[in-house]
Formats: sequence, structure tokens, C-alpha cells
Amino acid sequence: MQNIDAKDLQILRILQRDDTVSAAEIADRVSLSVNACWRRIKRLQAEVIEKQVAILDPVKFGIGLTVFVSVRTNQHNEAWLDQFSTGVSKISEVVEFYRLSGETDYLLKVLTRDIADYDRVYKQIIKAAPLSDVSSSFAMERIKSTTSLPI
Repeated sequence: MQNIDAKDLQILRILQRDDTVSAAEIADRVSLSVNACWRRIKRLQAEVIEKQVAILDPVKFGIGLTVFVSVRTNQHNEAWLDQFSTGVSKISEVVEFYRLSGETDYLLKVLTRDIADYDRVYKQIIKAAPLSDVSSSFAMERIKSTTSLPI
């Protein structure tokens, strides 16, 4: 992190919680003039803010099931990874996708309406590329979820 000072971190913490806060309110909260704060926000948007989005409540859209899918493969080559990554990336219900170290090779976070809907997605996942093991864990309760980085 170059050129990020304590004021920038204060601004970023505010924006991570609520990106709709006005520059004037942020300026007041971090003890800067509105112009100085606005310039900092613009610089941070260009340098470190990846994107600004609306976070929707999944339940209000009938998306009530979160599934963590552990995938193992015995093929560890670039062609297989390209095939699997391309196939999985096309599945809109897969909202997070990681390559891991350890016993599990890949971890997917999948959001669906219910078990039947997940079964449809599961069939798409196993068609993406040859897999040696797929294990699904269903979230019982979301205890903590944040998009804020610990800065």
C-alpha cells in the first residue's frame, strides 16, 4: 500500500460500511475539508477501490441455501484447470471459487433456492471437468458475513 495514510484508512473504513455516505459527511467524520476529502476519495477509487456495488439480501430473492462444495481432482495440469475454471465460472450460482492447498483442491461457495435447485447446479459442476471427489456442506446459519477488509 503506497501513499495510504491514517486519514485514507479512516475514509476507506467508512466507505466499506456504506459507500453512499456523502463526501461532506466523511470529511466531517475524519476532520478534513470537503475538497480535500473528495480528492482523497477520487484517488482511492483510482488506486485501491476495486469496485462499488449494492449488496442484496439473498433471502428477499428466494435464495435461502448456501452450499460449500469441496472438489478434489487427480488431474493437476493447466488444461484441466482451464476446462474446470471455464465451466464453473459460467455457473451464476457459484459466487466464490478458490484453489486451495491441502486435501481439498477447490472450494466453491454456491447460493441456491433450495436442495432441488442445488442438485441442478451440482450436475453442472460435475459436467465441467473430470473430478475424483465432490463433497457438499450446507450452511445451517450465517453467523458473520462481511465484505469489509480488516484495515
